[in-house]
Amino acid sequence: MELDNIDFQILRLLSGNSRIQWKDLGEQIHMTGQAVGNRVKKLEESGVIKAYSLLVDEMKLGFTYTGFVIIYMKSANHDSFIRFINNQNVVVEAHRVSGEGCYHLKVKVDLHETLNAFLDKILEFGNYKLYLSINEIKHTHPINAK
Repeated sequence: MELDNIDFQILRLLSGNSRIQWKDLGEQIHMTGQAVGNRVKKLEESGVIKAYSLLVDEMKLGFTYTGFVIIYMKSANHDSFIRFINNQNVVVEAHRVSGEGCYHLKVKVDLHETLNAFLDKILEFGNYKLYLSINEIKHTHPINAK
């Protein structure tokens, strides 16, 4: 699907408030609510919009630690590691990377003990480096990069 400027405007507005009424969204981009609804439906059907989500204040939920873990695998068999990562709720992002390490993980935990237990399990697959976040400086939706 080829996206135009109006599609990007819709995506930016929805990324700020996905519960906005089509009529209100249309007023902001000078379209009717029905026209906006039709465009949103096409964006959903084409897979550009995969899902709608909820942003919460993680600190208020008790997730006080954000860690970035670089994994150095000790074997070439990564399948069991990938299964392990997919079953770990503390892992909020996982990327296979080029450069330093094999994988970079972003983890969110409530307690040091939770982080330590997770890191102990990582040692079954390889070594790691851990970087703890001190302060999140910026968090934006990728649509704003366009």
